[in-house]
Amino acid sequence: MMSLQGRLTIERMCSMAGVSRASFYRSLEAMEQVQQDMELRSEMQRIALEHRRHYGSRRILLELQKQGIYVNRKRVQRWMREDNLLAVQPRRFVRTTESSHDLEVHYNLARYLHLTGINQLWVADITYIRLQTEFVFLAVILDAFSRKAIGWALGQNLKSELTLRALQRALAERQPAPGLVHHSDRGWQYACAAYVEVLREHGIEISMSRAGNPYDNALCESFIKTLKQEEIYCTEYRDLEHLEANLEVFIEQYYNRRRLHSALNYRSPEEFERQWAAVPASIESSVPRLSFFRYGAGFQSKGKGSHRE
Repeated sequence: MMSLQGRLTIERMCSMAGVSRASFYRSLEAMEQVQQDMELRSEMQRIALEHRRHYGSRRILLELQKQGIYVNRKRVQRWMREDNLLAVQPRRFVRTTESSHDLEVHYNLARYLHLTGINQLWVADITYIRLQTEFVFLAVILDAFSRKAIGWALGQNLKSELTLRALQRALAERQPAPGLVHHSDRGWQYACAAYVEVLREHGIEISMSRAGNPYDNALCESFIKTLKQEEIYCTEYRDLEHLEANLEVFIEQYYNRRRLHSALNYRSPEEFERQWAAVPASIESSVPRLSFFRYGAGFQSKGKGSHRE
C-alpha cells in the first residue's frame, strides 16, 4: 500500500517537487545506508576505545563478526583511517614492556596518593561522541578530590591539540601550585612532548595508568559514563556547535554546581569545595600523602606549600 504523508501520497509529493519516485526512493535508501554506516562505525569506535586502540582492522573485524555483523575488511580499514582509530603500532625495540609507543611512559603515582585537598591530583581521559554524520572527541580533566570537571575540550580528531586545550582550560581555572600530580592513560596525546612540556612548566608531576588497566583511571571513566547516560544518549545534536553548547550547560551549570555525588556525601563538586575551603587549612590538609602500604610506611609527596586557593 502506498505510504501517506499526511494526506499526500508519495507519488503526489514527488509530482509537486518535480522529482521522480525512483529518485525519491534512491535518496531514501541513501539516507538509510548512512544511518546503518553510522551504527557500524559507532560500534567500531566502542571496540577500538575499549581496547585502548591496540586493535587493528583484523581484530575489530572479528569482534564485529562475533556480534553477527559482517562487513568488508577494506571498509573497516577505511573507516578506521577516517575516524583516527588506527592501532598504535608497537616499536621494534622496547625499553619499557608496558609502553606501546616511543614516548616516555611515567610511573603510576595516583594509586598511592591519599588526597587531602584540591589541586593535588588531576585525572584526564578522552572519549568519543557520535553526531548525526561524524564522530567527535572530548578530552576532560577532573580534580580527583572534588570530582569537579575543571577542563574540557571538543575536537574532530585525536591530535594533541585536543588534550592541550583541555589542559590549558584547567590551568586557567585552577592556577595550581607546583607539586600537583596529573594522571592519565598512556596514550600519545598525554605522552607527547608538547603536553609534557606544559606540565613541566607548571611544576606538575606526571602519572600514568598501568597498561590495559582501566581501573587506574576510574574517576574519569565514571564521569564519562555519567555524561553519556545523562546527556549524550538523551539528545540528538545537530552539529559540533550544538553539542558544545549542551556540554557547557551540562558540565558547568549542572554537573559541577548541582549534581549530587554519593562519594561527596551527596553534595555537588562546587558545594563540596566550598565547604572544604571553609575549614581552617593545615600543613597536613594541604599536602597529599604518598603511601606505599606493602612496605608498611607512609611518605608525603614533594608538594610545596598550601594548594588552597
